[in-house]
Amino acid sequence: MAERRDPLPFEPRRSASPSGGSQGIPREVADRMARRVAISTGVPSVLGMAVFVISYLLVSRGILDIPPGITLVASGFFFLLGLIGLSYGVLSASWEPQPGSLLGLEHLKPNLQRLRSSIKAKKQS
Repeated sequence: MAERRDPLPFEPRRSASPSGGSQGIPREVADRMARRVAISTGVPSVLGMAVFVISYLLVSRGILDIPPGITLVASGFFFLLGLIGLSYGVLSASWEPQPGSLLGLEHLKPNLQRLRSSIKAKKQS
């Protein structure tokens, strides 16, 4: 008897629909998106946490007197930037076999159009 293997959480699942509707995101595109999201979300998030550490070090050693509100606003800015980076990382990834440019700005418009058409198709069905 063959042992049933559950798919790993990062493996794409196949659609069981007989109509063969949407095929999902190709693996190389998903990997590209994941890399972009990790960078565009991870860097600002690390900076948001670093604001607390740097602020603490500066205040505790008497180098600068930083009001807590400034620390809160600065870290909040970086966390918000990370949240925006989440969407940017997904929408700037190339769906072509070639990876595209470093920033991927040329892919934002076509990917937004794909997203809109997908939402329209879901609403119609």
